[in-house]
Amino acid sequence: MALAEAARAPARNTAPSPSVAIIGAGVSGICTGVKLKEAGIEDFTIYEKASEIGGTWRENTYPGCSCDVPLHMYQFSFDMRPDWSAKFVGAQDIKKYLESVVDKYGLRDHIRFNSEITEANFEERTGLWHIACADGSRHTANMVAAGTGQLHRPIWPDIQGRETFQGTSWHSAEWNHGYDLKGKRVAVIGNGASAIQFVPEVAKEAGEVTIFQRSASWVLPRPQREFYSWERALYRAMPWLMNIQRWKIYWFGELLFRAFHHSGDKIKEMANEEMELYVDDPVKRQKLTPDYEPGCKRVLFANDWWPAMGEDHVDVVTEAIAEIELQGIRTNDGKLHEFDAIIYGTGFDTMHFLGPMNVTGLAGRALQKEWQTGAEAVYGMTVNGFPNFFLLYGPNTNLGHNSIIFMIECQANYIRQCAEKLKEDDLLYMDVKQDVQAVWNERMQHDNANSVYASGCTSWYKTESGKVTNNWANYTFKYWWHTRRPDFAEYTLRPRRDRSEGGMEASGAEAAAAQ
Repeated sequence: MALAEAARAPARNTAPSPSVAIIGAGVSGICTGVKLKEAGIEDFTIYEKASEIGGTWRENTYPGCSCDVPLHMYQFSFDMRPDWSAKFVGAQDIKKYLESVVDKYGLRDHIRFNSEITEANFEERTGLWHIACADGSRHTANMVAAGTGQLHRPIWPDIQGRETFQGTSWHSAEWNHGYDLKGKRVAVIGNGASAIQFVPEVAKEAGEVTIFQRSASWVLPRPQREFYSWERALYRAMPWLMNIQRWKIYWFGELLFRAFHHSGDKIKEMANEEMELYVDDPVKRQKLTPDYEPGCKRVLFANDWWPAMGEDHVDVVTEAIAEIELQGIRTNDGKLHEFDAIIYGTGFDTMHFLGPMNVTGLAGRALQKEWQTGAEAVYGMTVNGFPNFFLLYGPNTNLGHNSIIFMIECQANYIRQCAEKLKEDDLLYMDVKQDVQAVWNERMQHDNANSVYASGCTSWYKTESGKVTNNWANYTFKYWWHTRRPDFAEYTLRPRRDRSEGGMEASGAEAAAAQ
């Protein structure tokens, strides 16, 4: 009787957990590593191009660098800390937090530093990704989770004569901390999110600061404040209070998304009131007033931007740059502006999600070629023809209204469940279906076409042709709903073993023929 019952019982799955290559030890890579460990998946390696963790918060060290999302929403929901000093914190504090998370969850031994991935090629027969590093080493993995981010590859403007300038110049993401700004004539090219933070700091020391602006930014005050000691003590005693605060901030972010689409006039009013409080010069006010709807470009939050703009030694030039010469910058009106230093606040390469890395999937398909008209991925994570390959903070997952940490946690949980599926069903690989991708991308473009992101301005959210590839044009709770559990019917699932052939391993093509 016992033998008969044993014969009827399903065979226990003894398939090993899939090996996972995580690219990048920033917020995304760290979060994914934690989630894999929670699921008992220990066979993963985090490949980090630098000698330290941190991603964006390692790369950007410019004066004033900080997060404009309140800290209760800019830390992992599974590791809330009570001892932060203020509501908005600087880059170094965030990096220290990430370092502590790495150590707390035992990720340090999983990280391979100074290992920049240059290519990843999928082998259909074995279901393995073959990964090459810049140092010449090669590795394999069943899955790849690319957490390379969008905001870490500095982009330099294509301005004639840029290399001929005889003064000192640098990009905001490669800050020259050894240069003494005191009394210097400083040019700043660009006035986006980085410049909003570093210009006020530069203005404290420089003799003259001239901002060369292509378009103005909507800038709102940031409700910064220090936490009282009793607040921190309360959070330590009752950690659940931090979650209440987190959800309050979360829903405020969702309301901000609604404001972008339904009450932009209120945002304009708030920004203009703040500007008028500090900037007396009507000409400067006009230059600093955007000509597009709030949210079309990122709405910025800062308390020291408008006071700095009101200073007499801070000027704004809206005339286009013709070229850079030995002594400074010549604008299209023929005027030469002489400087001692030029700081490029020109942002990052956000169109090439995986940077210079070459990714090759089924039948030799090149991912960059697939994306030549603009990147797209189902849930911002997975692309047809590239099995077991997942992106974090990928196409159409950037936010203008809430915390990217929320989106990354959704993605890490989704990827963890996919890894568990590979193990539980002993799959060779899973590949999202082409029709699923087509429907998803159509939805993304429809949502974005009807959003403020496509309302007419030029921004890093979209390609030159106007395709919005970066932003999620909806409420984030809808993203959570889509990604809370993978729908494996959306995937082509290839078994590792072809049962009809007596357990012999089959290639993906053979498995497909057997179905």
